[in-house]
Amino acid sequence: MSIVRTAIPLVLLTSVLTGCAGLQKTDWPKCAAVGGVGGAALGAIESSSWTGWGALLGGSLAAGYCWAHGDGDEDGDGVPDSRDKCPGTPAGVQVDANGCPPEQPVAVVEEEVVVVEKEEVIVIRDVHFEFDSARLTASDKERLNTIATRLKSEAPTARLSVTGHTDSVGSDVYNQKLSDRRAHSVTDYLVQSGVPRNSFVSVVGAGETQPEADNATAEGRAMNRRTEIKIQR
Repeated sequence: MSIVRTAIPLVLLTSVLTGCAGLQKTDWPKCAAVGGVGGAALGAIESSSWTGWGALLGGSLAAGYCWAHGDGDEDGDGVPDSRDKCPGTPAGVQVDANGCPPEQPVAVVEEEVVVVEKEEVIVIRDVHFEFDSARLTASDKERLNTIATRLKSEAPTARLSVTGHTDSVGSDVYNQKLSDRRAHSVTDYLVQSGVPRNSFVSVVGAGETQPEADNATAEGRAMNRRTEIKIQR
């Protein structure tokens, strides 16, 4: 009977030590507690005075065994080394069940496609010139200053074509010459304002041959009196 009573705590303690091998090293307090219970039981078999010493001896033995044979966690991420597929994870980094940082979504950078128009036409309708002449007024120059700033940013790669247009009032020949003078007047002012002269590939007058609106109305004639600057990039 005494053999059985002695064997039971020994079996219990052996089972505890065996189970500790599957725990982490940081679980040694649990091993010590369970080992202490087993040691106390073993000590009590012999004598009640041995209970305390048995608990101390059993707890120490179980804790030491757990520390020596337990599964470590070298990087401290909470995942035992035996299951840690990403050892050496920096402290504070969140990890998954395999001890690896979650995969970050790949940022997709969309390239902005800049579409450059190969050809553009600036239509100037509010340059009115002095009456029956190609001389620019003060308000005309103000308007052209804004356009000059724009065209200087296009130079020297852009090619500029300037075409003057009139309404149908007057003879064809007169309107042709007037539109030509006005186209040159606009071009000369833009050059004086800093637009390179070699950017202009043509400066011509179209007279009344290319109307945009009906010359029978005042509104239509105003639409037709214009200067066009074509930008070819």
